Amino acid sequence: MSKIKYFMQQSWLLIVASFCFGLLIAVTNAALSPKIRQNEINKRNRMVTVLLPEAKDFILLDEPVEIKSLQGRMEKLEIYKAMSSAGECVGWSFEATGSGFADKIKLVIALDKNFESIAGINVLASNETPGFGDQIKYDYYRGQFKGAPAGELKLVTIGERGKIDSEIVAISGATISSEAVVEIVRNSVTQVKEQMRKKGIIGNDK
Repeated sequence: MSKIKYFMQQSWLLIVASFCFGLLIAVTNAALSPKIRQNEINKRNRMVTVLLPEAKDFILLDEPVEIKSLQGRMEKLEIYKAMSSAGECVGWSFEATGSGFADKIKLVIALDKNFESIAGINVLASNETPGFGDQIKYDYYRGQFKGAPAGELKLVTIGERGKIDSEIVAISGATISSEAVVEIVRNSVTQVKEQMRKKGIIGNDK
């Protein structure tokens, strides 16, 4: 058998094997995607329930809200209306993502029913530096957002962590990660609030 013919046969086998392997991965991903997404939703709902204790159900709004990301791209955010057992709105929640020091930071953000103050935040995903940036997950840092005015936030290096105001005290040795979280919250909350007011979803009479 000539070397060319042998090479063609081996190449054909490699192409078929690669195609089959790729197809298998695609089918597996398609089969697992709904389950993975549902697990993400369940995780988010558990986090929001902690941030909005009165919430018993979460209703996804029919239309997503479009905002401009910190990177300048237009993004669509799914907004959830938190309902009490009595069928009353007790708050809102959504996910927002931005760049941290090491990688992307994905947050779940909850607000009161009038979108006036932040009910709290939690970290859905991050790969910040262990012992430093990963402290964005810790209660002492996240707790500063609870009760803070919606959208009006700024990072400071010195301040009172227990004081409820617009100032978020940075994590020592992790200013970039701290600033990233503040910017994600400020940017997303401000725009989501504005869009929801324009659509008449929230307001003084809602």
